[in-house]
Amino acid sequence: MFKKTIITAVMIMAVAWSFQAAAQETRMVGDTIYNPTIMFNGHPAKYTIAGISVTGVDNYEDNIIIGYSGLAIGQRIDIPGNDLKNAAKRFWRQGLFSKVQIRVEKTVGDKAWLIFDLRQQPRISQVTYVGVKSNEKKEIQDRLGSLVGNQITPNIANRIEQIIVKYFASKGFDKATCKVTQQPDLSKKNEVLVTVTVDKHAKINVHKIYITGNQVMSDSKIKRTMKKTNEKGFFNILKWFSQKKFTRTDYEEDKGRIIAKYNEMGYRDAKIVSDSVVTYDEKDVDIYLNIEEGKRYYINKINWVGNTIYPTAVLNDVLGMEKGDVYNQKLLNKRTQEDEDAVANLYMNNGYLFFQLIPTETKIEGDSIDLEMRIYEGKPATINRVVINGNDRLYEKVVRRELRIRPGELFSKEDLIRSAREIAQTGHFDPEKMDIRPEPNEENGTVDIILGLESKANDQVEFSAGWGQTGIIGKITLKFTNFSIKNLLYPSRYRGIIPQGDGQTFSISAQTNAKYYQAYSISFTDPWFGGKRPNSLSISGFYSRQTGINSSFYNRQYSNYYNSVLNSYTGTGYNPYYYNSGYNYYENAYDPNKYLQMAGISVGFGKRLKWPDDFFTLTADLSYQWYSLKNWEYLYYMNNGVSNSIVLGLTLARNSIDNPLYTRRGSMFSLSFRATPPASLFGKKDWAKLKSQNTEASKKELYRWIEYWKLKFQARTYTPLTDPDGRWTLVLMTRADIGLLGSWNKHLKSPFETFYVGGDGMSGSYTYATETIALRGYENGAFTPWGYEGYAYDRFVVELHFPLMLSTSATIYPLLFVEGGNAWTSVSKFNPFDIKRSAGVGVRVFLPMLGMLGIDWGYGFDTVFGKKGGSNFHFVLGQEF
Repeated sequence: MFKKTIITAVMIMAVAWSFQAAAQETRMVGDTIYNPTIMFNGHPAKYTIAGISVTGVDNYEDNIIIGYSGLAIGQRIDIPGNDLKNAAKRFWRQGLFSKVQIRVEKTVGDKAWLIFDLRQQPRISQVTYVGVKSNEKKEIQDRLGSLVGNQITPNIANRIEQIIVKYFASKGFDKATCKVTQQPDLSKKNEVLVTVTVDKHAKINVHKIYITGNQVMSDSKIKRTMKKTNEKGFFNILKWFSQKKFTRTDYEEDKGRIIAKYNEMGYRDAKIVSDSVVTYDEKDVDIYLNIEEGKRYYINKINWVGNTIYPTAVLNDVLGMEKGDVYNQKLLNKRTQEDEDAVANLYMNNGYLFFQLIPTETKIEGDSIDLEMRIYEGKPATINRVVINGNDRLYEKVVRRELRIRPGELFSKEDLIRSAREIAQTGHFDPEKMDIRPEPNEENGTVDIILGLESKANDQVEFSAGWGQTGIIGKITLKFTNFSIKNLLYPSRYRGIIPQGDGQTFSISAQTNAKYYQAYSISFTDPWFGGKRPNSLSISGFYSRQTGINSSFYNRQYSNYYNSVLNSYTGTGYNPYYYNSGYNYYENAYDPNKYLQMAGISVGFGKRLKWPDDFFTLTADLSYQWYSLKNWEYLYYMNNGVSNSIVLGLTLARNSIDNPLYTRRGSMFSLSFRATPPASLFGKKDWAKLKSQNTEASKKELYRWIEYWKLKFQARTYTPLTDPDGRWTLVLMTRADIGLLGSWNKHLKSPFETFYVGGDGMSGSYTYATETIALRGYENGAFTPWGYEGYAYDRFVVELHFPLMLSTSATIYPLLFVEGGNAWTSVSKFNPFDIKRSAGVGVRVFLPMLGMLGIDWGYGFDTVFGKKGGSNFHFVLGQEF
């Protein structure tokens, strides 16, 4: 009341000052009086406003200012009187002016001409923040919006202070203060320099939480229920990584969580009778909670009202709650609304978008509650339009073919969610920014589906270099994920320098270090071959040539090394010849009489299945591979000759993950079987004799046509540990891989397609015709050294993922992992329980132009072939299955 009185008095003084005419001389010309003297203690006279002029505000139109006053030409007013006083008040209330004067310019008879002499509030030319960090400054500016160029008024200054204090309170600085000051900018007219000074004081933490009145739930259980209001202290082990700062908003939410937890246990009357936050010291507070638990309630009867589509028995089965169950309000909400198989989704997946279900407590007697499930089914909603916004990469038909929702069909929530997943899986749109929403029209029973998409770059260009035994190995890969082969011969349809729009994938790769090593590959995939059904077609080919190292070069290097050591030992100093030979290390290493050449081509066809569900796919592929070896001493079973293989592969896979870059939920399973024809079983050749001869000629005959079968099982699951629909979701990933390489004929063990196990799993130039398997914490190939080729392996992994950045430009998340695995030299020795263990940390970075990159540090706990795994760093390039 006192504050209101002061404000009123100030306004009255301001209005009175507003009518004080400047000390100007009153003069009379004929019947016109200029600058007439206004006597405020005299009797008012009636005048008609004949004109109004405005001064001092160049940035406003006169008619707008006159409109603010509430006066108009031709209006009869009293001078002096309430009309002019009210006009002045209106100007002050706008908050736009630092000076308001209303003067009578002249009078002629009963006509008066008025002047509105105003001065604008100053505008902000610059804002300086004191006492805040750069990241805090950015977040504050986002909340305040643009200030520079706007007028600064007392209300705006107060608003700035309030927003900043509230911001720091949310960060745990509950005692933060903010002061906005301003000073004239001498370089600019009517503009000011604004300084925002913040004193955050110490961050407020929770010292102790004291709870009374609780019997059903212990103190520790209630404290665990409070997710963001936690006691500090070393011995609070379960909350080591939880938030310790105290904020009012989080505290109020946690009180709601306590009551929700009681409701979940059947205590519907539970309430917090009183609570207080008391200062403990400058940095800490104590919290006191007094809880009244009430009694526990049970369900007595469930009655369904309004259901005509589904009988009561079906709805009861879906609900999964019955008489005698604890009255769990959280479970009731999940079974009626939230779960994938909830009652609401039973209706919405069959067109009933306007469905409503309101559980109502109709009778409470003792500890028993009768529930009435009141249903409004409405009419089925038909999809009217499907609108796609934000797509500037794909032809629209390519996006629409992924959709499970089409105009004219009944609405289905399940199909809407599945459509969102399928769009995310294409990789052409940012899954974190998809806005897919229905816009229902209950009057005509239709719904429009609006797909708000944001395109992202998905093509990849990889330039990389590595260091091998024969020097630097360079690699370039071009991967176009939105290729359009039908437009290849029509340059006018190109988008940029390549044909795009059909969502096909075309990649080409070259890897070389000149004459020592060369590898080339090309591939093409169409996920909708023919454009009508999700049947995929893939074609790929490759060629590589690896040249060996001259044996005399090795001998010379060893001799030089030996002489160098000897000279050092005898004190004769370093050996210049050894140094020169090192400088010309690769000059004489090349041996054209040692090489391995490989070439191959593969064609695959995949089909999406409808059973067991349409997440399954079945893929068949046929491939031919050619191997040519000369004096190739790096393979254990074969050194010279030409080998061939024709392989038929079948893969059954299921993929239900929600996001290929940062997966929150879902799973991936794959079971594949690849085999060559067992031709040796039908011939009359003595394979045992050929093997026992162990000559070059016998080996050439043995391996002219390679025979093997290869069975692989791979599985991944993703479980969200926090809100799966939130942005910052903690995810638990589990993985299991098993691979077996067998032979149709015990005498024809394949020298190719073996498993190279250990390390980062990236293919190098010395893993010839093998499949590389990562096992972190150990060196590359540690489990399958020369002479111990891998014919069986397993790998089990548990990882914890948390996102740091999820944007169109980059996806970044760190991870913790524990894993185990092993490799065996034959299928018969396979033992899934004999594993070598490791653990470590890592990070993954996805960049649209480069793909997935990563680095892991792992520590191997076990010994393999006499060497302990120990500490190892691993680099990752590309997405693993």
